[in-house]
Amino acid sequence: MKFKLLLDLFDEKSNDFLSGEEISNRLSISRAAVWKQINQLRELGYEFEAVSRKGYRLLYKPDQYEHKDLMQNINTAVFGSRLHLLESTSSTQIEAIKLAEEGAEAGTLVISDMQTNGRGRLGRNWFSPAGKGIWMSLVLRPELPVRFMPQLTLLTGVAVCSAIRKVTGVEAGLKWPNDILVNGRKVCGILLEAATEDNKVRYCIAGIGIDVNLSELDYPEDLRSIATSLKIESGTSVSRSRLIGEVMNQLEARYLQYENEGFAPILKEWEALSASIGKQVRSVTLNQVIEGTAIGLSDSGGLMVLTEEGKNSTIFSGEVEIIQ
Repeated sequence: MKFKLLLDLFDEKSNDFLSGEEISNRLSISRAAVWKQINQLRELGYEFEAVSRKGYRLLYKPDQYEHKDLMQNINTAVFGSRLHLLESTSSTQIEAIKLAEEGAEAGTLVISDMQTNGRGRLGRNWFSPAGKGIWMSLVLRPELPVRFMPQLTLLTGVAVCSAIRKVTGVEAGLKWPNDILVNGRKVCGILLEAATEDNKVRYCIAGIGIDVNLSELDYPEDLRSIATSLKIESGTSVSRSRLIGEVMNQLEARYLQYENEGFAPILKEWEALSASIGKQVRSVTLNQVIEGTAIGLSDSGGLMVLTEEGKNSTIFSGEVEIIQ
């Protein structure tokens, strides 16, 4: 790594400050080059405190992805058994789609340390800085009619939410259809995209973005009130490799359960983990506005809402806002 000598100096000093002059002298580089390397490390997820006349102090360094560490945490037969580790990509979804079109087997997992154009639901961008989050996409090849795809989204949510709770102890909850919340703020988004033929799924890409070790200041100002991270909520850094492993373990277990027992047990678990049920919600589409109390999931995975007029309505697509 090009920054190894600089990082070794900070490791020597532990939590102490290193002056720009000392770094410059010991590495035989200019003060401008020191400043440039510090900023490049910041872009890779490292955090520094800079104080006039004291210099720099390393506050946080991201855990680096290592193939061996990931495989030690992934205890599955298929999911995550084939890894593609990237330092940077425009979108892990795009990379996984390319691999699926080339014949990649089910369980192929694409992980990137950062995304330059991460994809969220409904064409939105997903903020994906280096070193602090989990940005990954999994190739699935379910033998399912297209109409069952929403159930796979909910299944993925159950698995990821369960993994977050197990690894961090954070009380994460599910917001229909594809978000995971902590204390009302979004910590994870899930995006399933399918290639279909004759109303059947050829392959499906499960995109998962988890804000793991971001601090408040890492977020753009417009996201700070609506997004959070596991580090913010738990008060401690979380191993990304350990969490990825647990997500794969939980996801494969739910997938096998779904194949053997159908959607019913997934439905019950989703309702138990829900941050939506019992809350006032609103869904706005081109054709209608549905507002009322979320009361559960339908057998197909739609969100059932009891309106103020006492009517039962089911939301099958679109955005759902939790009002209170």
